[in-house]
Amino acid sequence: MISGDRSLAAGKQGAFYNTLEEFHQYWDRIDIICPRTDKVTCLPTGRSITQGLALQRFGNVFVYPSPWPLYLQPFWIWKKGLEIYHEQKFNLVTVHEYPPFYNGIGARLLWQKIKVPYILEVHHIPGYPRASGMKEKIYKKLMGAFIKYDSDKAMAVRVVNENQVPDFLKRAGVPEQKIKCTPSLYIDLDIFRPMNLAKEYDLIFLGRLTENKGINLFLEAVRKLNAKAIIVGDGPLKKSLKLENKITIHGWARDSQEVAELINKSKILVLPSFNEGNPRVVVEAMACGVPVLATPVGIVPDIIKDKESGRIIDWNAEDIAVKARELLSNEEEYKRLKQAGLEIVKNFEKKAAIKNYADKLKELI
Repeated sequence: MISGDRSLAAGKQGAFYNTLEEFHQYWDRIDIICPRTDKVTCLPTGRSITQGLALQRFGNVFVYPSPWPLYLQPFWIWKKGLEIYHEQKFNLVTVHEYPPFYNGIGARLLWQKIKVPYILEVHHIPGYPRASGMKEKIYKKLMGAFIKYDSDKAMAVRVVNENQVPDFLKRAGVPEQKIKCTPSLYIDLDIFRPMNLAKEYDLIFLGRLTENKGINLFLEAVRKLNAKAIIVGDGPLKKSLKLENKITIHGWARDSQEVAELINKSKILVLPSFNEGNPRVVVEAMACGVPVLATPVGIVPDIIKDKESGRIIDWNAEDIAVKARELLSNEEEYKRLKQAGLEIVKNFEKKAAIKNYADKLKELI
């Protein structure tokens, strides 16, 4: 695996860790090449190790954080990939790809030496369907200009939603037959479930506090609605947020159990993101019996159709406030959306979703 995710090397038990906890069982060995991180930690001991050395997890997963700066990542991928291949003779490479494309460039350099097939994994397009700033506008243009060349030697391009990313890739020149949709979204239904807790908040926001996540849209909508809200997350915009008395900033939740409890204490989850791949919080909220208001990003249009399981919102605070007010005042519709969401999430059970991903990769081999 060629990944941009540093969390495992840094000792964090996030989404990547949770995936590998199940995913590793389907393979003899998994080697992961990732960028440099400030602190490399050996789980579960917490002991720091030297950059560039292997971090072992789950018995058969080995992580290799780069000892070099990020701009040299393609060469680290090439160097370390060759070393691993000569030792292990792996037969497939997956590549988490996004601008500035150092993973894809590194994978192509490696392929030219060993000719082992590789798969690009494009989870979302920065700046698409909507850009939150100039950086995302530039990345969107770069993606459109480079992805055809980038995918030329790849066996396939894996996407995680049915329409949004495939449509962009086809317009950019990626052959349709190369595009394979294998969703990566899953949740643990033993954790995310209705808990019958008292509702303390009208609205909840879960995510990094950045422009991309639409946090300022959320705050403006809360003010228009005069609602009680909670923000679960942290990020660079935290200090600049203009908060009202009815808004609580919780910071990051300590684990999935706390996330589930906070969702259960809320009436509606709002996802005002400008672009996403698989926004997990949408399905987590549905599993907790909490209706969702979300912008049409990533997989959202695939699972919220014709108002059957939630509401699509515009990138507009007034629209968010109006739709939230309508839902909060309509008990019958609220209950209908709650039940519809509980039915939909049965398709995202963790073990089945991860096994499907592993099976699809093995089919390509």
